[in-house]
Amino acid sequence: MNITVVGTGYVGLVTGACFSEMGHHVLCVDNDARKIEMLKRLEMPIYEDGLQEVVERNVEQGRLNFSTSIKEGTEYAEVIFIAVGTPPGYRGQANLSYVEQVGRTVAEHMTSYRLLVEKSTVPVNTGEQLKRTMTKYLREDVAFDVASNPEFLREGTALVDAFNPDRIVIGVESDRAAQLMEEIYKPIVEQSGCELLRMNIASAELTKHASNSFLAMKISYVNAVSRVCELAGADVKQVAHGMGLDSRIGKQFLHAGVGYGGSCFPKDVDAFVHLSDQIGYDFQLLKEVQRINQAQREHLMAKIQHELWVIQDKVVAILGLAFKPGTDDVREAPSLYFVPQLLEAKANLRLWDNVAAKKFDEIHPGLTYIEDPLECARGADLVLILTDWPEIKNLDLKALKEAMKAPVVIDGRNVFEPEKMEELGFTYYSVGRPAT
Repeated sequence: MNITVVGTGYVGLVTGACFSEMGHHVLCVDNDARKIEMLKRLEMPIYEDGLQEVVERNVEQGRLNFSTSIKEGTEYAEVIFIAVGTPPGYRGQANLSYVEQVGRTVAEHMTSYRLLVEKSTVPVNTGEQLKRTMTKYLREDVAFDVASNPEFLREGTALVDAFNPDRIVIGVESDRAAQLMEEIYKPIVEQSGCELLRMNIASAELTKHASNSFLAMKISYVNAVSRVCELAGADVKQVAHGMGLDSRIGKQFLHAGVGYGGSCFPKDVDAFVHLSDQIGYDFQLLKEVQRINQAQREHLMAKIQHELWVIQDKVVAILGLAFKPGTDDVREAPSLYFVPQLLEAKANLRLWDNVAAKKFDEIHPGLTYIEDPLECARGADLVLILTDWPEIKNLDLKALKEAMKAPVVIDGRNVFEPEKMEELGFTYYSVGRPAT
């Protein structure tokens, strides 16, 4: 099939690349001419393991192309996926201006049937608004459908997830739309054996918010448990392991740390809370999830303050800037909380994250970035771990201690074991486990 994907951000580029890998012919459209030129030169605007190779292979085979013209995209394909940004707007409400603009522009250039598919994360009833917009701007009396197809990709493992999904959710209102969506995903369904769930548009839209908010709730729950563990002298990793072996609970997302971040969880929880308020339900449970997430960072900052006493002029090495390993995404990353706090306290910062440093430097230019984590820690009064990259897990701890001015490690990801750190002579603080 011919498919158009509008938006070449994280969701759009990965979706377009994966569709082309399935054998479809894909035109990815973006109004950012600089980004499109990069992609035509086979330069990736984002980091995702394996993405470069997939894009290169399918461009060379003629199945993947790029354009800045939504008009061209409308003419190219019967099915058009909207994968534009929906950033947080007023009081957490998703900003749908880019979605509306795509719907309006497609309607203005349609001359025959088109299926417009929401791939961006949008609040419930966006499909209804999209239909109203398209009806208003259609220049000819042509039929169209709107559908919802939320993505459930995890940054860092997006390509694996795309070809081995837990489920594929489609929200449709006609058999014609359903048949087109089933045809697109037929290679994945046959290969992976996953279930393709057909539901109405509102249910599909809500499934995305409900899923991400539930996962965020699991993270905040185990972080709340970690605070109890610290007070009780328990080990949250052992507690979480004991919980996770219960098949009703599961071990995923039961990892205590410095809190969730990224492009999805914070935005989706905000949007779900706002939506609930709008329609008359006070979702206090999710509001507490948000409060716990923020409090977890403040709790770790208090440990830094306690250990350093006077932060001014102290050398603090921060290992990890991305919100999680395997990606260069720093949106809502814990580093965006700690770096301003420490700069305000006049600490001397040294930063390491070879994948995310470029993106972080766009937000906080002029800071000191070191290419080796051990060198980053050299002369430091304190090391703060914010992303559990393999390079950090594999550090020579004896060499780390020798490199530091004072052997103090505050581990926001529970990378190391307290017993080992104590044996080596570190002052070691982690999350939900006894300090050494």
